[in-house]
Amino acid sequence: MGVLTSQKITVYYDRYKEINVTFTKEMIQITGLQTQQVHLKCGNDFWPCVVYTASFSGAKVVANIKTGLLAKLQATNNFVNLRFCFRPPGESNTVTFFVAARVLAAVPYGNSQDVNMFTLTFSNRPPDDFIEIIGRVLDANVNSAKRKEDRIPLTADNMRKLNILSTETSVNIQGVPRRCILRDVSFSGVKVIMMGVAKFLLEKEAAIRIDFNDPRESYLIKGKFIRAEDVEGKKEMVALGLTFDEAHVPMSFKIRLNDMLTTNRADNRVNQTDEEHNGA
Repeated sequence: MGVLTSQKITVYYDRYKEINVTFTKEMIQITGLQTQQVHLKCGNDFWPCVVYTASFSGAKVVANIKTGLLAKLQATNNFVNLRFCFRPPGESNTVTFFVAARVLAAVPYGNSQDVNMFTLTFSNRPPDDFIEIIGRVLDANVNSAKRKEDRIPLTADNMRKLNILSTETSVNIQGVPRRCILRDVSFSGVKVIMMGVAKFLLEKEAAIRIDFNDPRESYLIKGKFIRAEDVEGKKEMVALGLTFDEAHVPMSFKIRLNDMLTTNRADNRVNQTDEEHNGA
């Protein structure tokens, strides 16, 4: 897991403190939440639970109450510790910690008489590891909307920073794979160069394959060709802008782009500061 500065973690905490994240299947995969290792600790006893939502100020969890949990909560005045366990993608070690909390409410989950949903409020700011893991997702989601048109040209340096394996890839057009070359990427789409005639490709639905390393991942992102340009000196080639279908853009793809863009901004600020000092 990347090591963020305390300043960046504080920014995450202040900016996204009240935003709830729902632990969908995709969210569990992105964060590496080890669902079998999540428990409520009440007194000296542990109860398995499922995290439904979480923020930096609290969480909602689902747990079985037929094992005496409600009585135990009454004995501890509703104070608990929520045990989280993560293994972020690409990491070999797990990150485990407890967050002190108090139960504000407990209601039946669905129509079950055996399971309750518990609303927890955290007693203190959660550990930095939790803020980093959740904050990266929230930051990527916000910036993917704010900066969706920012294009990243796929220079050798940018490919290294993004861990993109190659600009040579394929795009499926109406189910038929066609070879192409990636020229730039953004949250909202890509630019590709391929053989073809623009008028036969514009407005066609397509899906682009993008391969990443560290960790190794491949995405097939759906979209539509919405613009075309001539390729100078290559009459048989065409440059096409593919706009993604937002519903099919993986969150982990957004995180990769956001990490790269925010790192570049930080590096630029450092370089600018150094130049100002040198010029003083």
